[in-house]
Order: sequence, then C-alpha cells, then structure tokens
Amino acid sequence: MTLFKLIMLRFAQTADAIAATTKKLEKTRLVADYLKAISVEEAAMSAVFLSGRPFPLWEESTLQVGGRLLWRVVAELAGRDESALTDAYRKHGDLGAAAEAVLRTKPDQDISVLEVEAAFRQIAAARGVAAKTELVRDLLNRATPLEAKYIVKIMTGDLRIGLKESLVEEAIAKAYGSTLAKAQRANMLLGDIGETLRFAAEGKLAQAKMRLFHPLGFMLASPIESAEEGLTYFPEAAVEDKYDGIRAQAHFSNGEVKLFSRTRDEITESFPELEQAFAQLDGEAILDGEIVAWDYPADREQTRQAVDETVSHASQEKALDLGQARPFSVLQQRLGRKTVSERMLHEVPVAYLAFDVLYAGGQLAIDLPLRERARLLDEILAADRKTIHYRVTDTQRKTKHLQSNLIFEIEKEKAPANIIRAPVFRAASSDELEDLFAAAQARGNEGLMIKDLTSPYAPGKRGKSWLKMKRELATLDVVVTAAEYGHGKRIGVLSDYTFAVWDRDKDRLVNIGKAYSGLTDVEIAEMTKWFLEHTVEDQGFRRVVEPKIVLEVAFNNMMKSDRHESGYALRFPRIVKLRPDKSAEDADTIERAREIYEKQGKRPQQKPASSE
Repeated sequence: MTLFKLIMLRFAQTADAIAATTKKLEKTRLVADYLKAISVEEAAMSAVFLSGRPFPLWEESTLQVGGRLLWRVVAELAGRDESALTDAYRKHGDLGAAAEAVLRTKPDQDISVLEVEAAFRQIAAARGVAAKTELVRDLLNRATPLEAKYIVKIMTGDLRIGLKESLVEEAIAKAYGSTLAKAQRANMLLGDIGETLRFAAEGKLAQAKMRLFHPLGFMLASPIESAEEGLTYFPEAAVEDKYDGIRAQAHFSNGEVKLFSRTRDEITESFPELEQAFAQLDGEAILDGEIVAWDYPADREQTRQAVDETVSHASQEKALDLGQARPFSVLQQRLGRKTVSERMLHEVPVAYLAFDVLYAGGQLAIDLPLRERARLLDEILAADRKTIHYRVTDTQRKTKHLQSNLIFEIEKEKAPANIIRAPVFRAASSDELEDLFAAAQARGNEGLMIKDLTSPYAPGKRGKSWLKMKRELATLDVVVTAAEYGHGKRIGVLSDYTFAVWDRDKDRLVNIGKAYSGLTDVEIAEMTKWFLEHTVEDQGFRRVVEPKIVLEVAFNNMMKSDRHESGYALRFPRIVKLRPDKSAEDADTIERAREIYEKQGKRPQQKPASSE
C-alpha cells in the first residue's frame, strides 16, 4: 500500500491515541504532529473529521443516515448474528467501537481521508434508503475495522475522543506556527476548520474574512439564584425579559436571508414571514435574538386606525400595545416544518425579538462593548419603517412596578411587523431587579437576562457577563439515551425516556433519570417515529437510541443515588418541553447537577426506588 492509501489508517491510529490520553497538551501535540505529516488537503479534511463532522460547519450538507441503517450494514458486513453486534455494543456503549469489534480485516482494504470525504458527499446526495445503504455498505467494506470505527463515529456525530474543535484550533496554530487567537478568529469567521487550516498553512490567517450565512457561536448565559447575586458581577446592567422561544441568528444581505437555531441548523423555511421581514432591511448584518410565538391584536385595521388617531393628537404619545409572547408549546407547532400553511401562519404568528448585533456593514461588532452594540442595533432597526420599537412611558418610569404589558411604538401608519427590538431596562438595586422579574413573569416570560454593558460578545462562551434569572422548580437540559414502550393507552409508542447529563472529565453522557410525563400525544408519536429510525440497540421493550434529543426536565429535588452512572437521581422528574433548539453538546453537566444538589437546604439520602 502507498502512503496515500495509509492516510485513513493513520487518522484512525491518531484518533485512538488521542482517546487514550486525558492530557489536553498531549492531545494537541498528537493532532499537530499528524497534521504536519500529511498534505495540506488531507490535513484540512482531517481537521473537519477530528471536529466530529463529516462536512465543514458552514455547509448545509447532511448525511441523513440513521443509527438503524448503520446497525444493519455493520451486522451484515460482520457476517454474524445481530446478537454479536448487540453484545459488542453493550460492552463498548458506542456503535463505532462495536463495529471495530465485530468486523474482520479483508484483503485490499485501504481508503484515504479524501476518499472517505468523497463517499460522504455521495451518501449526502443520494436519495432513498436503498441508495444510501448501498453507498454506506461499500464505504465500510473498503475500510479496515479500525478505520470503520471512526468512519461510523463521524457519521453518527459521536466521535468521543475528548477532542473538541477548540483543541483542533490549538493544534493548527501549533502545527503552522501561528497564535491560537488568530486560528480561533479565522475559524469563527469562516465556519470551516479545514479552510482555517489552509489559511494557517499559507501564513494568511489574518486575511480570513467573514463568510456571511454561516452561524457563529452563540454567547451563553450563566444561571443565578437571586436578585442580589445578579448585581454582584458588574456595576452596570442591561436587563431584558427572558423569552420562552428559540434562540436564533438572523443573517441578511440585500434581500437574502437565513435564520439559524442554536444548534446551528438553518430554520428559515419554518418562518417565511420572518424571512420576508428581514429581506426588507437594507445592508447586511447578523443579529442575535429570540423567535417567539406572538399574540398580535386581532384587528389589524383597528390597530392602524388607533395609531393614526394617536398620531393626530400632538398632546398624546404615539403608543400602542402590540401584544406579547405566547408559550413555547404554541411555537412548537412551527418547528421543523419545511412548508408552513396559510392557516398556520394565521394561527401561530411569530416575532423576532432582536437583542444583539454581531456583524454589520462589513465589520464585526463582537469586540464592541454591549452598550455600543445596542446603539448599532437601534440604528439598524430604526432604518426600517416596519420594525416595531419599544419604549417605556413616563408613567412606568415614575412607578416602582412596571406594567405587565410593555408599550411599543410604530412609526407613521405602518401595521405591526415581525421584527421587534427587545426591550431593555436598567436596574441599580436588587429591589428594582425583583420588580423587573415580577413584571417579566406577569407578561408570561420565563424571567430575566442581566447583561454587562461593558462586555464584548463571546461566541460559544458561557461566563458571568450574561446572567439568566429564573425562579421555578429546578430544571436540567438532558439528552435521551434510551426509550421504552409505555403502558395503557401508550402501548405501541415509545413514551418513557431515560436521559443523561455530561461527565466532561470523561467526555461521556451519564444517566441521571427517567421520565414519562409532560409531552402531548402528538409529540410522543413524533418522537416514537424518530427513535425507531435512530435506534442503535433494539432490546425489545427498550431501545437504546442515538443521543441527540434534548429535553428540559423539572424535578422536586435531587438525591445521591447509585442507581444511575451520574451518582445522582431526580425526585419526581417530568418533561417540561422538547428542546429542538439545543444540540446534545448543549445539555447540562454533572457539575450543574452537583450545584443544584449542594444548594438544596435538605439533603436526602438514598432515593427510594418507587419515587422516580
């Protein structure tokens, strides 16, 4: 075999070595040495694979290959009964590792990284299960068991070798003699770790330009427990309502528009009215905001007349209540739809509440302090006559308690539109923060966002510059790892879900509980279909599934328990909602579970088996 044909094997061997060490510096060294030893093109594609993806982040290509299809192909190529694969999966807890265990080495098995990339693109372009199955079978048949292990891991998005994209950025900087800051910034602008590597190899990282219409990382917030805590991290705070919608980036440029969720999936098709609204904005920009189901006034003509009457009286203010956010359960009806009917547009109208700007007029804005970004956002939205702007009335300023309905302003005679500048308040004391919190909940919103006015926008980072204040039963964002068939009226549907949180030290998911209540029959039916298509181990009554579905679960309290791998268990857990706006990587961690446990005033001992 030539050196070229050994490249995928070298990739797999390197990945094994990376997985075998817990030291970040050693992981970085291994990646850097590997990248320097191969051609730039092979290194660029390897960087994408080492980030756990089959394609660069900015691309819209997806393989559309489920775990069940992979399971069948691996079992067939192994030439054994499926029970052998089941045993291997139970031992390793990973389909890629199970594939390595059951597959056999055959003559003339050799494949390169670039050939794997070409096969991935063929699979993505193929239509129908039969066509995809044949291509997957051919790809895995050409690979050695060790190579197949990592091909399957990349295909399932479950690399799990303790290597995040940030470490690949470090390795690129090390391999090509650049700085980490330059590599990180270039990768953020390009949305392509492979192209970032090419720039680094040519010594041109500083020349990387923003590629519009690829999602940047979202700045994240840290939870706080009280109003008093909310004012301890920075002296000046901007305060906004925390809406119960889905976080979304809006990219627009001269009529072209794309919306991206926090999972970096494009969701433009689900919200055609937002696409139309952003298409009317001049210039180009990237905004950060929340898409919410919005309760507009029923009579639009009456609204216009009311605005005209308000404008006609100089002594009166041009103001009108334009509605408020509706519950997340309403918005869920719009999620995941490629076509939205006129009836759905009418029954579940949405609004985009913009609260930040990342890029505008050809320039990045993320390094600017929030105070300046807020002014820039105001300018972008004020330039459009169809944008709704809020303001606080003099009455509100003079009263301690804010109204539950904010007052919004419309310029001239335009009807309400779908882009709203999210209201921003100020708070100088915990009492004022409590008043704002009460008003936000009275408006039906989750709580508050408290932001440092001097802070830059940090894509993908969670720190103390943005805080979120909610007061409710404790909740965790968890990943479903297994689903069981229900009882009674739920016989025949997968309605009982085992879920997990992250153990970041070991880069794995560990189970923490099980819940079966909280979803509607329609949601359970949709989830059953998804779980059946993404089963990785069929245990009859129970199915181990691809860990990709995120739930928000509430519970009464948390206890120490040896029932689950996490060492904790939730008392009376129930599903609050599905979180399609979050990826498995966004789920909570053992550290977060430990924080909740330690803040409980009472610490129960071992959990009774009947309480879950």
